[in-house]
Amino acid sequence: MSAAARFLFRRRGGEGWHWTDVLSWIWLVGGLLVMFGPALWLVASSFKTPAALAEFPPTLLPYATKTATVEGFDKPLALYEVVQPDGSVKVLAEARRVGTMAQMVDPAQPGETLRVNIAERRPVRALSFSWSNYTEPFTQFDFLRYLWNSVFVTVMATVITLVVNSMAAFALSKYEFRGRGFAMLVILATLMVPLSVIMVPLYSIISSLGLFNSLWGVILPTVATP
Repeated sequence: MSAAARFLFRRRGGEGWHWTDVLSWIWLVGGLLVMFGPALWLVASSFKTPAALAEFPPTLLPYATKTATVEGFDKPLALYEVVQPDGSVKVLAEARRVGTMAQMVDPAQPGETLRVNIAERRPVRALSFSWSNYTEPFTQFDFLRYLWNSVFVTVMATVITLVVNSMAAFALSKYEFRGRGFAMLVILATLMVPLSVIMVPLYSIISSLGLFNSLWGVILPTVATP
């Protein structure tokens, strides 16, 4: 076992488990789930269809209702499991839904229509990844341009902010001058001003500088505001 592994898995109780070891692991695992759980949910949701995203209660994995092509219908119909009066389960396709009642047809015998309450059926679902969520942005939008704009704005705003703030931090930390404490107090006070308070004046300044419809109109306010 490496030194890093020994450090991570060390125990207060030596060879055995101390109650503080158990409490520490519960705290660490719980924190891991709280921090990365939403990120994992976001990644899993990116593979869902719009209909799956609107489902309640939601599911972690991207499930989709199976469909079947039925004679006499132009579009594929969703499949549902319906409990029959004799207790057996039969797979039917939904032809139409009105309120709480749905008109169901047997894919093998589409000429016969049955009326079923939606509470008495269960969708036939299967794991389905909607890969089109990752391909459509490249075909329907200028995604690479949008990505470049985001990267450029983020990098430039970060670089300029680091340069300006590092010089200010160096002066406040290394030099002794009159009013240094007041300057620090003003900087900290401006950090507490919400963006909504200065949004209208900031908009007017950007308009007067002629920075509308430009990336610098997004970068400079980010650098100048607290």
